[in-house]
Amino acid sequence: MYVDDVIKQLREKYKDQSEFVQCVEEVYNSVRPLIEAHPEFEEADLLNRMAEPERMFRFRVVWMDDEGKVRTNVGYRCQFNGAIGPYKGGLRFQKNLNESIVKFLGFEQTFKNALTGLPIGGGKGGSDFDPAGKSDKEIMRFCQSYMSALYRYIGPDCDVPAGDMGVGQREIGYLFGQYRRLKGNFENGVITGKSLSYGGSLIRPEATGYGAIYYLEEVLKHEKERIEDKRIGVSGYGNVAWGIIKKAAELGAKVTYMSGPDGYIHDEEGIITREKIDFVARMRREDPLHCKPYADKFGCEFVEGKKFWGVKDVDIYMPAAVQNDVDLESAKKISDSGVRYYIEVANMPTTNEALELLRNNKQIIVAPAKAVNAGGVGVSALEMSQNSERLSWSEQEVDELLHLMMKNIHEVSKRAAEEYGMGYDLVAGANIAGFKKVAQAMLEQGIF
Repeated sequence: MYVDDVIKQLREKYKDQSEFVQCVEEVYNSVRPLIEAHPEFEEADLLNRMAEPERMFRFRVVWMDDEGKVRTNVGYRCQFNGAIGPYKGGLRFQKNLNESIVKFLGFEQTFKNALTGLPIGGGKGGSDFDPAGKSDKEIMRFCQSYMSALYRYIGPDCDVPAGDMGVGQREIGYLFGQYRRLKGNFENGVITGKSLSYGGSLIRPEATGYGAIYYLEEVLKHEKERIEDKRIGVSGYGNVAWGIIKKAAELGAKVTYMSGPDGYIHDEEGIITREKIDFVARMRREDPLHCKPYADKFGCEFVEGKKFWGVKDVDIYMPAAVQNDVDLESAKKISDSGVRYYIEVANMPTTNEALELLRNNKQIIVAPAKAVNAGGVGVSALEMSQNSERLSWSEQEVDELLHLMMKNIHEVSKRAAEEYGMGYDLVAGANIAGFKKVAQAMLEQGIF
């Protein structure tokens, strides 16, 4: 009853914030057995408290384009939950960004960060600024204006932003430079995803994709399978997909399908050579809207304006692009394809209805994004540790820690599901494990 009452209240209260409500519903429905076993959650009104950000900032970002015209965007920072550590989460620059998306990302980030085992809370932010087509100087001026509004709310022990969609090392550099200018000191632990020249961590750009493959390995081991020779379909070709492609090739698997906003490519031989992987890296930097150049370059199939969901010649689907990429119609195609593994990587890439359909197909093992993509924020937290201790770890050291972290995330998710009689339900297990850690910290810190 308590779960249903809270969800009903949230639907009415935030009826114009569908992404946020959808995310909360998915988590709360998954953790029902945990909530029913802990009546103290209702006594402390934990679910309503957990669904409200601790702080939410919205601010004006004014900048000047190269023609001297003044432009105005909206900036956001959502400090969702700091019960287990300083707020931690990326900044996203995307033209359709709004309060609902920022809140769902912050809510999701809270449990994802809890799964890493590291002392970091959940936050998210960004702007409706679209970096596509902007000059380097325009992006610099925008980042400087954005940070001029944000800097007073963040800090190494308060809130540590990072990159996300539309925010890479270049943008992080401009943001940190402005923060340093405004503060007058070098707090390199205030932001992660930095360049190696001023405190960044090795393998950070690849970390989310690498972590996703390490998690996939654990799923395959559980099913008595190996990753070698597995064929993978990946949506997107940004940093995350690029990391998946690199690590999959290194371990003997191959990505044979890759998509972009313009359609998808099918490379039957796989994106496995250094030349192909480097070309994907160049595409993601120079042309984030078209993957057709890959097909033109390497002479493989390109299908314009369509998604590859439903193809039968893959073993694993890994949606790694944007939220709600897989709707109910796409999920039906995936369910009918005979694929064995559906591994979410992007934040909430599957609608609730689509996710329910896939989870109900007992032939498909579904792994949730909050567990699978936690490697990115995990390595960001490792960057924070290096900054605080004035250390610089080797690529091998960071990669080994990331690998161990993903093994642990899979294990705690598996055990949480088993504890509540849910079998090998990785979606429920990840939600229960993350929720339980945050809930315990909130209860122990009292009501506020």
